[in-house]
Amino acid sequence: MARRPRPDGSPNAAGHLVDLARETIPPLHRAGLPFVAVPAAIAVAGRHHPWIARPAAVTAAACAAFFRHPARVSPTTVGAVVAPADGTISLVDEAVPPPEAGLGDQPLPRVSTFLSIFDVHVQRVPITGTVTSVTHTPGSFVSADLPEASTVNERTTMTLRCPVGSGTHDVAVVQIAGLIARRIVCDPGVGDDLAVGATYGLIRFGSRVDVYLPSGAVPQVLVGQRAVGAETVFATLT
Repeated sequence: MARRPRPDGSPNAAGHLVDLARETIPPLHRAGLPFVAVPAAIAVAGRHHPWIARPAAVTAAACAAFFRHPARVSPTTVGAVVAPADGTISLVDEAVPPPEAGLGDQPLPRVSTFLSIFDVHVQRVPITGTVTSVTHTPGSFVSADLPEASTVNERTTMTLRCPVGSGTHDVAVVQIAGLIARRIVCDPGVGDDLAVGATYGLIRFGSRVDVYLPSGAVPQVLVGQRAVGAETVFATLT
């Protein structure tokens, strides 16, 4: 990384340190700002009372870590389906997609990513496409790493129609609430054009994201593998 020059053209060490900090410390997702600002304000207000300031400061730091929003670079491979979230691959199988996805009642290839409370919790668009449906379904809050979470837990399902070559494919991505999650954020609406790797949503606090691929697609990841949102390739559609 080039250092910021001073007016006389010499390197600016302070500016360089600022640039390094920006690269190292990821920004916050906007949905996390209240969760960080409130305990931070309490910590400042109670700075003369350690029993108030310290727990508040720890809470602010923990929330800042949870809502971090790091920059990512997606692959340019045509037809690449990337991980919609950071986490551990918990399922690679075939399953009937949620009925609201509009993908039929036959099993399709599915890849599930489990997000612990320590993972980045923003969700990324798995493949470039146009949103054809967004549906929120109320449900339970069983542990997101259990297979039945796909069908019984609260969820938001988004389906994308994706141009690949001379044809199109439909891909569904499902945000699933976890054991302590109580809020799913999904910003896009029907008709929106989304780019692969773009941030589109968030789940608080601990969750799972399922991707349903077109019939015949071959997943390129394994159970137990760590996924990096927007970068790890799940499959390549042709």
